[in-house]
Amino acid sequence: MKDRERVAPQRAADTMLSGSGQGRDRRELAAIFAGGAVGALLRVALLQTQAGAAPGWPWVTFAENILGTFLLGYFATRLQERLPLSAYRRPLLGTGFCGAFTTFSTMQLELVKMLDAHRYGLALAYACSSIIAGYSSVHLATAFARRTRTVL
Repeated sequence: MKDRERVAPQRAADTMLSGSGQGRDRRELAAIFAGGAVGALLRVALLQTQAGAAPGWPWVTFAENILGTFLLGYFATRLQERLPLSAYRRPLLGTGFCGAFTTFSTMQLELVKMLDAHRYGLALAYACSSIIAGYSSVHLATAFARRTRTVL
């Protein structure tokens, strides 16, 4: 009997990891997809304003990431603490929109370019300020969401 008890949870876990879609809420996946599409399109539109800019501080990516972390902090706090629980708001706004709007991979690419150009100080400043400003914006957004009652 103990062998059967061990096999059943493993099969359930294998099904969830296999990508077969069984056991997943398709509406939740649709919410993530919709939020991700909007976030990615907005990010690309903003990044195109930087096209052809001189090398240096990547202001657009930096601003997108800080704004995205602020929004994630706000949404997570607001949706968890202030609004009735919903199965689809957090995947739509947090995982989908904020996940696609912020861009860790672009930040990493920009850091590699800075390092390749031997701009070590700039790379260090960019990495440290991105982390510090990101955490600070989450803290500010959480405090803001806890103090307000009527926004979103």
